Amino acid sequence: MQQFYQKNDYYKVEGRKQTLKEEQLCSLLSSMSLKEKIGQLIQLSGDFFSTANLSIGPIKKLGISPEFVKLAGSTLNVVGFENIKRVQDKQMEVQPHHIPMLFMSDVIYGYKTIFPIPLGFSSSWNPDLVEKAFECAADEASASGVQVAFAPMIDVVRDARWGRVLESLGEDPFLTSIFAKSMVEGLQKNLPCKKGLVACFKHFAAYGAVEGGREYNSVDLSLSNLFQNYLPPYKAAVESGAKMAMTSLTTLNGVPSTADKWLLTDILRKKWGFNGVIISDYASIQEIIKHGFAEDNEDAAFKSLSAGVDIDMKSPVYASGLEKLITNRKLDIKKVDSAVFRVLRLKNDLGLFENPYFGASTTREKTSLLTPQKRELSRSLAEESMVLLKNENNALPLNNKEKMVLIGPYADNHALNGMWAIHSSKKDTISIHQGIKRFVADIPTEKGTDLRRDSKFLENLGFLSEQEIKNMVSSEEENRNNLMKAIKISQKADTIILALGEETYEAGEAGSKTKLELPKNQIHLIDELSKLRKKIILIIIAGRPLALENIIDKVDAILYCWFPGSEGGNAIANILFGFKNPSGRLTMSYPRVSAQEPLYYNHLSTGRPQNSSKGRFVSKYIDSPADPLYPFGYGLSYGFVNYTELKTDKYVFTKDSTINVTVKLKNNSDFDTTEVVQLYIHDKVAEVVQPVQRLIDFKKVKLKRGQELTIHFNISSSQLTFFDNRGNEKLEPGVFDIICGTNGKQLLTTTIRLK
Repeated sequence: MQQFYQKNDYYKVEGRKQTLKEEQLCSLLSSMSLKEKIGQLIQLSGDFFSTANLSIGPIKKLGISPEFVKLAGSTLNVVGFENIKRVQDKQMEVQPHHIPMLFMSDVIYGYKTIFPIPLGFSSSWNPDLVEKAFECAADEASASGVQVAFAPMIDVVRDARWGRVLESLGEDPFLTSIFAKSMVEGLQKNLPCKKGLVACFKHFAAYGAVEGGREYNSVDLSLSNLFQNYLPPYKAAVESGAKMAMTSLTTLNGVPSTADKWLLTDILRKKWGFNGVIISDYASIQEIIKHGFAEDNEDAAFKSLSAGVDIDMKSPVYASGLEKLITNRKLDIKKVDSAVFRVLRLKNDLGLFENPYFGASTTREKTSLLTPQKRELSRSLAEESMVLLKNENNALPLNNKEKMVLIGPYADNHALNGMWAIHSSKKDTISIHQGIKRFVADIPTEKGTDLRRDSKFLENLGFLSEQEIKNMVSSEEENRNNLMKAIKISQKADTIILALGEETYEAGEAGSKTKLELPKNQIHLIDELSKLRKKIILIIIAGRPLALENIIDKVDAILYCWFPGSEGGNAIANILFGFKNPSGRLTMSYPRVSAQEPLYYNHLSTGRPQNSSKGRFVSKYIDSPADPLYPFGYGLSYGFVNYTELKTDKYVFTKDSTINVTVKLKNNSDFDTTEVVQLYIHDKVAEVVQPVQRLIDFKKVKLKRGQELTIHFNISSSQLTFFDNRGNEKLEPGVFDIICGTNGKQLLTTTIRLK
């Protein structure tokens, strides 16, 4: 045994294929001191391992002893082979058993090659392409020494006010579950050859349901709502083999998720069979004290470890509380041993006892990042993710013979990656201007206005220095000049391409906001340009659905591009000029006004739905329509696909049989196109009232110009189940509407009966 834990032996056996046997891991565990065991359950940030005098830096700030820094079992956001090698060597040297560390990082939607934000790529409705993207991200990050990705984030989100909707996959549990599977499998696919990453799904559970769309707020859900609409994606991640789970920062029904034994042990481990590592979110164990659920660090340590949390991320709780609990016999040492064993087993599964650097090397790092093939993949996913919201009078695609200008704060801006692309560089990102120049070599370009002109707003984002804000906000005179220059060059054009949107840090963690409209200065720019009566193509760069009702009539076309990633500029240009036909479909409903949020398609009916009467006493607003401006599933393409003849092979079926559903499609256009065919159900009568529409399947199909195609779906009884108010899955006989179509509004309906 000793040979495995002597520092020199790690280098001697580098490249050896064997791993430790379970009895060897048990022997290692039994030989460790209590402090060593606790150390394996502590995760610290990289600054603890990069400064000479920790006593005046991170140690003092966090309140953790130097001894536990030396014994820490993992770290976050240390990347790059040389950095990881330095930290790993130092930590293994000072640890009594020379146990390698785990290196974890935020690889949310790319490492160096950045893909569209998750809310963007979910609009592709292409899980196979997303799996390839995450395989690519894992290859890049593992080449730089990362072993665990804090991804996928699979929180279902129904409120666009929440900033973290940027990381989500939208409002639908079925679609989110499909992508959860593809992301987990993409990240972990190449783990055996050390070119993958451990998937850490998050945030368990229901973090996306925070009240008021406000970050870190509480969550309160009925059990039927929780099990039917929020838990399925996490269960899909478990079934797909995810090796790690991260807890939510919030309370769920009054209990902090980080100390919820019912959630972490009864549901996640016992009911679903998850045997991987559970890690807290950043400082969330200590925060259960602020929630009012624990009295002090010792109490917080007891409750979180007892609930099932193995690793304490960036808090002093396990370091200061666990030892006292064990020595005072308030906590069974077996609880600690079980948690430590899961951590050691994960390290062993990754082969770190043979090669503590995982698959990283200087050579691989140089050859794996931002390759042409990975850029091509990023571009393809960006193209499929963009959603054409409006295309009046076939304003798009553009003809490069048109006389056009490019205006707006995103016209020649490389900041197209979004908040969580933390390891990327803007210089590696293709701007919209660069992309368009491939089609129009000399296109006049002007900024027109700033992204934001409210310095106080930018200061509240919490990321920008005073100098950065000064650089971002032009003087009044300069802003007037920018506007005048934009108007002047636009007067000479036939078409204005107008690139607007959110500032990077407006969307992402702690980016909750109440106003979802574009800022006033950008709306003013639209107003002034619309007076010229030119064709206006609006490009929107954003991390969430925005309320666009006040501007849609002022522009001819709207292409929603999200934060599109490294190849964003090229992808946008390819769609604008018809090189690619847009096929993105929304995965969140778009409000008319901010006050409609939360807004989602799979809502319940009421006893007085608006469509039942035009009178006053129905469920509606008196100052705005209640329906979304653009519904879930909506998106246009160049050309039009017609749906006809929705049929089933039988009307009545039993729980042991299936029904075949067919629908005919015809591409009535001169464009080859890609169509997302969406299949929904509505359970007309149930023990617990069911949503007016629920997605149960979809198919993404290609149609040549003029082509007709018959699409087949099979419906089984398992797709018709629901959850009651005790969290039990139910299947009841009855009548179901079968609803099929695209664009959210093009829907055909038939009915079936489950006997």
